[in-house]
Amino acid sequence: MTVGTKMHETIASCESTIANLHSFSLETQDQNAKQMFKNLTNQQQQILDNLKSRLQYIESQEPQYKE
Repeated sequence: MTVGTKMHETIASCESTIANLHSFSLETQDQNAKQMFKNLTNQQQQILDNLKSRLQYIESQEPQYKE
């Protein structure tokens, strides 16, 4: 498995986590939990943005990692 493939899988997993956290924030009535899920969603989004940036760099430097 190439680095590029692993990065794509990690990004997909991260996107799934964001969707789950967002769903949890919508489903709960507890305002503290709702805020916690929103904060976690924002943190995970920052991680996702960093991963996507890194993937772009990898693919620009190492074309063989492109799928």
